[in-house]
Parts: sequence; structure tokens; C-alpha cells
Amino acid sequence: FTYKGVKKVISTKFSLQFTKGYLSETELNQAIQKAEQNRKVLIEKKGKGNEFLGWLTLPKSITETEIQSINSTYKKLSNHSECLVAVGIGGSYLGARAVIEASLPFFEKKQGMKILYAGHHIDSDYHKELLSFLENVDFSINVISKSGTTTEPALAFRSLYGLLVKKYGESKAKEHVVATTDKSKGALKKFADEKGFETYVIPDDVGGRFSVLTPVGLLPIACAGLNIAELLSGAQRMQEFLYTTEGDKNLANLYSAYRNTLYAKGKKVEVLVNYNPKLYYFTEWWKQLYGESEGKEKKGIFPIGVNFTTDLHSLGQYIQEGERILFETILEIENPNQDIFVEEFAGDIDGLNYLKGKSLHYINSKAIEGTKLAHLEGGVPSLSISIPKLNLENIGELIYLFEFACGISGYTLGVNPFDQPGVENYKNNMFALLGKKGYEDKKNQVEAKLKEL
Repeated sequence: FTYKGVKKVISTKFSLQFTKGYLSETELNQAIQKAEQNRKVLIEKKGKGNEFLGWLTLPKSITETEIQSINSTYKKLSNHSECLVAVGIGGSYLGARAVIEASLPFFEKKQGMKILYAGHHIDSDYHKELLSFLENVDFSINVISKSGTTTEPALAFRSLYGLLVKKYGESKAKEHVVATTDKSKGALKKFADEKGFETYVIPDDVGGRFSVLTPVGLLPIACAGLNIAELLSGAQRMQEFLYTTEGDKNLANLYSAYRNTLYAKGKKVEVLVNYNPKLYYFTEWWKQLYGESEGKEKKGIFPIGVNFTTDLHSLGQYIQEGERILFETILEIENPNQDIFVEEFAGDIDGLNYLKGKSLHYINSKAIEGTKLAHLEGGVPSLSISIPKLNLENIGELIYLFEFACGISGYTLGVNPFDQPGVENYKNNMFALLGKKGYEDKKNQVEAKLKEL
């Protein structure tokens, strides 16, 4: 396709081969028409939650100056620190972690700073062990929070900043902290200004789960030694494609139509499947994106993730023969970055000599085909989303595709995909039980309900 006179080719492909018998052509066409209507609503910013659509144009709106600034911060931090602790929860860390884990080698020495994570839960053992580890290494902190008062990251930052001051002194500690926060207000912004931390802005019109292509995600990704320009290039390609391609040629329309048609037929659970362990945290990011965006008003597809072939030896039994409420979306990588071939084994003790000369990637591809067929025959249809290789540009394409399709799909479902009112319920109960000021009446109510149980 052509965008403003420049030919752009996306790498991502879809296959509906293994939905045969579950989606009629008429049903799919009707759903695609509905998706196309909602695509236009999304682009024109006329739908629910339109005040949080800043992510729509992020890939093409980020300037070279902003990229250089982030890379400069990485170089400055890496001059005095071996590790960077990304302090955040939900969208404040999952997007960055998804990209980092997908892009770096498992066992070789990392090319940039070692990225550690804190504030994404309140487990004492984890944070105590982290602090003990950091006692003996030079580290910096990227604290990521719009308000600065979210319980989990705020608690983690307290202890981590205290360790910085202990190790380096008050005046030097500020050189080890970067705050990604609101541009003008909030507890973290105030503290950052008081202490003289370097700061990056979380845009007002971008929600946490859509923020990976802002400094929220880009700074930790850059500090891992990865080229954020490549990630953005892939996202830019996909943005241009989804903006300029209509109907059944638009991948976001197809994905929304596929999942919402199956949902209407009683398939209430979507299983995101990957066959590469580097995509584990990409799956975690996807789960938050769709779960928090669509699970409202007693509606929504429940998003879960599995890692095959590992989980075929555990959850595979349920997927094959459990309740028929599932459908799958499968992430496939067409070509490995490197491969290994099976050699002949004397005596053939394990019975695998028939695989002599075949590569592990080839064997994995046959496992994928065989599993898709078995699941289809067992009542579980699947859509395949494939990329040629696992690299930053293709990850950028996938990120933007899933974000854009999430907006279309949420509008098709009839909910606001860009708020999360239900998240506040557990917080209110927790604050009451902990005795937070202003929650005195709520405390009595919660304690009375717990006693009744």
C-alpha cells in the first residue's frame, strides 16, 4: 500500500485456515463491516474514551529529538550504573518488559544495562532479595507513575531510593533516578522537582496499558541496549497500514471481527498461544491490554495465555477436551534467528533418529500444525498471526496492531475500552483495611462484611 507517496510493506500476516466450520463467510463479512465502522470512529475520535487516544498517532509523532534524549539518558545512566530498576505496575512496566524479553538473548551477556523490576507486586521476599542484590552493584532507578501514589510502586520506590541515598549520599542519589510521570502535577512530579531528578512525561491522553511507545516503555527498552528507533519504525508501518486500509484488507478489522463473531457464538475465552518462550511477557502485556480494556458491564472475552509446546503437557488436556468455550490466537515466527539440527544418535535409544537432519524450527512448525488441527477437531478454532522473524521492527508492528484492534473490538463490544473503573474496587477495600485517612467509614463496612463471611 502507499502512504503519502511512500510505499510501506508490513510484515505481519493472518491466516483463518483453522477457523473452518466456525465462521461463515456471511458472518465474517457482517462483522468486518461493523469493525470498519468502528475503525473510522476510532480514527475520527468520536467514540467512548476519546480523550485517551493519544497513543493512536504516537509512532509517527515521536521526534528524532525525543529519541536522542532517551538514548542520551541511557548513556548517562550506564556510565555509573550496571543495573536499572524499572519501578512500575501494569502498563508502567509490562510493555517494556515484553519488548526487552523478546529481544535479548537468554544466556549471553546483555548488551546494555541489566533491567530489573520492582513495584509490580507487594511481596516482601522479592523486594528484600532485590535490595540485598543491589547492595553490591551500582544501580539507578526509573520510577514510573503518573500520580506517584499507586501503592505497589510507591512502596518499592521508598525502599529503593533509601538504598540509593545510603550508597551514594543525598547529592549523588539524584543522578541515579529518572522519574517518568505527569508533566505538571502529582506526588512524584513534586518530589522529582524537589530532588532534581531528570524527568520524562507520561502524556495525559495515553492510558498505562497503551503507553509502551511513550517514555514509559522506551526509556527502559533503550537502557537494555535496544534500538528504540527500530521498534518505532515497525509501529509506524503498522499505523500507516491500519489508517489507510479499509474493510477485510485491514488486519485490525479482521482480528476484531474474528474474535467478536466467536464471542457471539459462546466462545468466551481467548487463548493467546506462543511457541517461543521469549514471547512470555508479550503475552502478559496482551492479557492486560485486552482484559482491562474489554472486561466491563458484565461483558468481555476473558484473555489467557499459554506457552507451547510446554503447556501442551499441562493445559493442553483442558484445551483439547474441556468445556468448549475457547478459541485461540496463535503467534507464529516464520524463521528463527538461529537454528539447530538433529544429529544421528548411536543405537537410537530414544527413537528419534528419524528426525536426523531436521531442524528444531522445522520440528516446532510441525508441532504447531498438528496442534492446530487437533484443537480444531476438538472444537477449538484458531487464528494465526505470523511475523517473518522476531525482531524489534516486527514487535513494533504487533504492539500497534493489538492496540488498534483493541479499540475497534471494544467499540464493537459496546464498552469504553480506555477506562478501568473496576480496578478501584480492591484498592478501596485495601485502603480501608490499612486505615488510610478518609476511609474510616469504609473500614467499618469492610470489616463487618469480612466478619459475616
